[in-house]
Amino acid sequence: MTTINQEVLAKSGTPISLKQHIDECLRMYESLRKAFCRLPLNDADRFWRLIRLAVIFHDLGKAHSEFQKMLLGKRANWYYQRHELFSVPFINQLVLSQEDKLFIKLIVAGHHKDINFLFNFIQHSYKTGDDIFSFFEDGKLEWDEEAGKLNAGFIKSFLNDYGILLNSSILVPPFAEIKAYSRKPVNTANIKFQELLLGAGALKQCDHSASAGIFKVNILEEKHFNFLYETKWAPYFHQKRASETNGNIVLTAPTGSGKTEASMMWLHKQLKENGQGRTFYILPFTASINAMFERLDEKMQGNNEIVGVIHGKLAEYIETRFEKEEFSINNEKLKQELKDSFRALVPPLKVATPFQLLKSIFGLKGFEKGIFEMSGGYFIFDEIHAYDPEVTAQIKVLIEFATKYLNVNVCLMTATLPTFLKNEFAGAIGNFTEISADKELYQSFIRHRIKVAKGLLSDHIAVIQKRLVNGDKVLVVCNTVKQAQNIYNCLKASRKVLLHGAFNGVDRNTKEKDLKSEEIRLLVGTQAIEVSLDIDYDVIFTEPAPLDALLQRFGRVNRHPLNGQYRPPCDCIVFSERNEVDKYIYKNEEIIIRTLNALRDMESCSSGVVAEIDLQKYIDEVYPDWSVKDKEDFDRVYTHLKADVMENLAPFIYDSHREEEFEKQFDGIKVLPAIKANEYRELLEANKFIKAESLKVSINKQRFASLITKEGIHRDVSAFKLLRKEEIKEQPFYIIDRKYDSELGLQIDVEEQVFDCSIFA
Repeated sequence: MTTINQEVLAKSGTPISLKQHIDECLRMYESLRKAFCRLPLNDADRFWRLIRLAVIFHDLGKAHSEFQKMLLGKRANWYYQRHELFSVPFINQLVLSQEDKLFIKLIVAGHHKDINFLFNFIQHSYKTGDDIFSFFEDGKLEWDEEAGKLNAGFIKSFLNDYGILLNSSILVPPFAEIKAYSRKPVNTANIKFQELLLGAGALKQCDHSASAGIFKVNILEEKHFNFLYETKWAPYFHQKRASETNGNIVLTAPTGSGKTEASMMWLHKQLKENGQGRTFYILPFTASINAMFERLDEKMQGNNEIVGVIHGKLAEYIETRFEKEEFSINNEKLKQELKDSFRALVPPLKVATPFQLLKSIFGLKGFEKGIFEMSGGYFIFDEIHAYDPEVTAQIKVLIEFATKYLNVNVCLMTATLPTFLKNEFAGAIGNFTEISADKELYQSFIRHRIKVAKGLLSDHIAVIQKRLVNGDKVLVVCNTVKQAQNIYNCLKASRKVLLHGAFNGVDRNTKEKDLKSEEIRLLVGTQAIEVSLDIDYDVIFTEPAPLDALLQRFGRVNRHPLNGQYRPPCDCIVFSERNEVDKYIYKNEEIIIRTLNALRDMESCSSGVVAEIDLQKYIDEVYPDWSVKDKEDFDRVYTHLKADVMENLAPFIYDSHREEEFEKQFDGIKVLPAIKANEYRELLEANKFIKAESLKVSINKQRFASLITKEGIHRDVSAFKLLRKEEIKEQPFYIIDRKYDSELGLQIDVEEQVFDCSIFA
């Protein structure tokens, strides 16, 4: 092997040579090739050959002498140029077809910045001539002069080590290709769309992973599914059918009947029949993903290497780090934090909300990497019924795109899917197998007794307290955070927990862990308890809500059989009157009225004992079809997003307007309780950005607007030093002057201003 000049660096700080970086990228490349064997490609061998070349060439521009001076901390005339522009010309000298060379050139050019950025950079930085941009100005850089500063001898020797010979020494600038692509990007109408999109994602994955010290992605193996077959009794009918079915499925079974296990059996079958692909277990609410992560991680014994969580802020943080291309990561603790954080994005099974996948089809920054990860993969949607019409429309577009372009197989699961919604999703999936629990199981699931009580829940505290005194484990579900806090304060129990959406991430995780204890006698919560919490109570008292939401709440009662048998039916008590503010939570009053009518019908039959086999009939009575407004919202979002994906989604093109559109749909704004301000600043000082973010609480936009005008929320800025380099960064954030504690969460009506001693430090 030719000796490589080790002074040609890829990273500074603890020096990393270009050779070391490329070799580490190639290790990741080999791992990706094994883990992504279902990519939708006509010629996979050709694709991976070209990706290998892209990996080898992508950082050649760093051999520029001024760039090297900058990495070494010397005075340099680099002028903030883009190293990728100097990497691309070497690709012209390969003995390949023009088509293959253009493919590599584009993904190398776009591996840090989008093409429009590069186009504008070229215009403002180089003398380009009339033939390209129709202007010529003095005071700009000469391409030939800058290209002459590349270490040609090193590059030739470097490429020889990888068996690559160049057939020319002329470095033609990539300006024409970048201009052409910016004028006419490759979108879904182009036959090369999939290949270019996947190529962009594959190169970014190799580069980003290797830079973070990750050289391998794990895959799901037979041993990870052992827990499915270690039970003492035979699987249910729907679980067995799922384990035998190859291809898309729609699975309907009662709450608590092992749908999660059924989906894992289905996944096991897909992997055996079709090969490796990343799996996304998709839940409706951020609040429920941690519980599902811990549940799957424990069962699959992955030690956090098999099951991961896609955290929106984590992904955003990592993407920003690489988009800015930090040349130096000097601090070892920071490097380890980045490595640990990045691990969360690369396990083979990831628990996420749909928004983490949707952001890719919105074309947000770095979306190519997200789409690459989805490609050839498996989607498991748990409780697919639980979205509003606009999000349902987005999910339909996602499923259509994933099944048509990305070779994704889909499992949709629910206990309570209205027939009209099932038909909507069926159209998106294409071919699928419908699987339902058998009649025997439904008939054996006699777990709940419905009681519709008059009045408000808050007027019956004594009734609830009596059940606690009698020794029952009691679940109380309210429709608002404030109501849940009030009820929690009124009830006495030896061990009790309050759970709702106005806790920060740290306290939320603690509470979910506490709920695993059998000593907890009382849980008071909001909609946060409806999905994925594997808890079991003796009785539930709940405020009125739509039928599908109530059935999810009921599913937390009499959930686990003992020796294969359920306890006698447990009481599910629904109060018929709504609080005035409930209309802002559940705006369609007709659905609430139809729900209460259905519950009274159940109550009049068999003393309220629910035959779960009849629930589909009641669901379709409550939800016979879209309401006029819901249908309008669904159609508007579906039509707009589908057209946008088909016409405007293109690799290396990021549109800030689409980013704004994506962010608009989120009702919550993150604010920092005043009591947490000092801790937040300390974490920023330590550059622990994810932990700092987890101290914030989400409030809705209307509440935010109201409080900021009344000076209940104020904007603050924290200045801190980035440990990776000598740079002061300012982080703006909002402080809410309302009481917060780990037991009750954010108390929106209780003012609390905390004196900040740090200003005198």
